[in-house]
Amino acid sequence: MVGSSLTIATLAAFYVQEYPEAVTVMLFYQVGELFQDVAVNKSRRSIADLMHIRPDYANVKLADGSTRQVSPESIKVGDTILVRPGEKVPLDGKVIVGSSAMDTSALTGESMPRSVEEGDDVLSGFINKNGLLEIVVEKPFLESTVTKILEFVENASSRKAPTEQFITKFARYYTPIVVILAVLLAVLLPLIIPEMTFNDGVYRAAIFLVISCPCALVVSIPVGFFGGIGASSRKGILVKGANFLEGLNDVKYVIMDKTGTLTKGKFEITDIEASEGFSDEELLELAAYAETHSSHPIADSIKERYGKEIDERRIDEYNDISGHGVQAIVDGKETLAGNAKLMAKYSIPFKAVEEVGTIIYLAIDGAYAGYLLIADTIKDDAAEGIALMKEKGVEHIIMLTGDSKAVAEAVGNKLGIDEIYSELLPQDKVKKMEGIMAYKNKKEKVAYVGDGINDTPVLARSDIGIAMGGLGSDAAIEVADIVIMDDKPSKIGTAMQVAKDTRQIVWQNIILALAIKGVFLILGAFGVASMWEAVFADVGVTVIAVLNAIRVLRK
Repeated sequence: MVGSSLTIATLAAFYVQEYPEAVTVMLFYQVGELFQDVAVNKSRRSIADLMHIRPDYANVKLADGSTRQVSPESIKVGDTILVRPGEKVPLDGKVIVGSSAMDTSALTGESMPRSVEEGDDVLSGFINKNGLLEIVVEKPFLESTVTKILEFVENASSRKAPTEQFITKFARYYTPIVVILAVLLAVLLPLIIPEMTFNDGVYRAAIFLVISCPCALVVSIPVGFFGGIGASSRKGILVKGANFLEGLNDVKYVIMDKTGTLTKGKFEITDIEASEGFSDEELLELAAYAETHSSHPIADSIKERYGKEIDERRIDEYNDISGHGVQAIVDGKETLAGNAKLMAKYSIPFKAVEEVGTIIYLAIDGAYAGYLLIADTIKDDAAEGIALMKEKGVEHIIMLTGDSKAVAEAVGNKLGIDEIYSELLPQDKVKKMEGIMAYKNKKEKVAYVGDGINDTPVLARSDIGIAMGGLGSDAAIEVADIVIMDDKPSKIGTAMQVAKDTRQIVWQNIILALAIKGVFLILGAFGVASMWEAVFADVGVTVIAVLNAIRVLRK
């Protein structure tokens, strides 16, 4: 539609024998098209970089110990693959042999390599930097991280922002109206103004057509939003459509899950308090040996913190006391590790500790030895993320969690969260969300941030669903509108800033285009503006607008 009005203007210029101007219109139109292509390609490059993470092959380990290079699609869950230094991890899985540093920048935007060793999970799209790894495959190729990311990116451009949709619809009706008005100008002006010839009327109409062409709007606005999506992907933020990027500007309520979103979702020892006569190191060692045969996550956190190989010959006896803890004989000493009920059961005098988290009390040969405090630790950038969201205009930050009231309030108060709701089931979270949606202003949007399967209903119900992509469940990532690939809460504020920058640039282009075209339309109506000025008012403004649109990539 845009090109057709310029074609008519060019033919009109040829008709009145203004050949240089006719050629100039089409020449500069092609220059404008070239700038558009360059801008789109530059915006697309950040997204296209993600395409390079698609693995070309996988080295599957055969029964005889040899390897064969096959397509990733042919690998099954449970197969063992070999990833050599410099190769991409083709499928999601767990390291069973070897250790290495992984380049995760294509997925997370982080330049710092991530160390992995036996037992660690790795995602398809990671690049192996140095060590040889054997990985057991846990997901088929079609369900792997790299495949899902590529699907998200390929579908993003089809979801247009309201501003973009309006301009597209506007151009559909605007262009035919402008052509009809130009024809009327060509016919009526010579009839109204006696000294004007028909050729003069046609020339004025051609100028009117070129000036009023909506190229700058139709071209620069989609490029601006595409650039915003590209800028986000550079920062490890996958936005599944321009409508979600623009929607971030209107978010006034952010509702957040706790575990895995604000906290690491992993138990860690946060404090060791040894009684007189015992050292912290001795307490940790005895706890690790006492918990050797336990598979509970808390036991795993103790053994992980101890970090040394367990010599099971030092353990003579082991008893798991349900609901209390464990009793073991380590180095000939009776070791008790468990909760307050275990201490009471064995009549160990101790002082109860009032701390948020899980307390593991220890006693050695009937004497109280101290305690370990184990808790799900807050993410390093969680406080920064909350502050950044408030800085970007979020008015209410709310936590919805299934965790206990004491734990939820300890985390929420530390981070400065406005409202805290605890001990909620998934359906309770949906009810809370619907309550907030009911009393908010119609123009305000609600974003929900979560990572687990239990967050899926709320993510789907919110205006904008944001999922943590590193530790998050497949269901949450699938339902979400925006995915934070490195699990950092601070990236939510980053995405909001990209959205603000994108909107600012889009509106700069709209105002610039309308203002310049308005001035030149008036000049053209009085016969002051020639075809040369008309070409600048169209193609020149388009080039300026497109160059302005790609600035968002540098933000």
